[in-house]
Amino acid sequence: MKPLKEFTIPFVGLKVGKHNFEFDIKESFFEHFEYEDFNNVNVKVDLVLEKKTTLLELHFKISGFVNINCDLTNEPYNQDIENEFDLVVNFGEEFNDENIDILILPHGSYEINIQQYIYELIVLAVPIKRVHPGVEDGTLDSEILEKLEQLSPKLKEEKEKEEDIDPRWNKLKNLLTDK
Repeated sequence: MKPLKEFTIPFVGLKVGKHNFEFDIKESFFEHFEYEDFNNVNVKVDLVLEKKTTLLELHFKISGFVNINCDLTNEPYNQDIENEFDLVVNFGEEFNDENIDILILPHGSYEINIQQYIYELIVLAVPIKRVHPGVEDGTLDSEILEKLEQLSPKLKEEKEKEEDIDPRWNKLKNLLTDK
């Protein structure tokens, strides 16, 4: 995959200290990764790059929303997301990204591409089970939701009420609760 130029930070010319970068992520970013789960994306990435004499410390913070489809009703909705991540960039003999928090770049490197880290932060910030807020609070009116309600198995208590129970058994049940 070809790296996107706007996510490549040349750190060789930066002074020792903290440097702030901001990125606005839209749908086109995910088209580059061929990721099609999001209908719409509006995420802001704040990156603080702290350059030290022997290493770099990167602190990523994302916030915004992604428009996704509900797993139950397939209705689109905006899912708010937030996530943070710290990355230490050190220098060594060869490139090594085996450790999740430490990236080792070869000596003589002068830039770092952060697009993969941003992509992973956003995708991992989305909950595994995607439920429309209207389903949770009962305000969503959907044919699929009504059909699911009709086809769902009835609770045990409702089944007992439907069955004809001999009234003598009800009197015996009262003995348990009268204590």
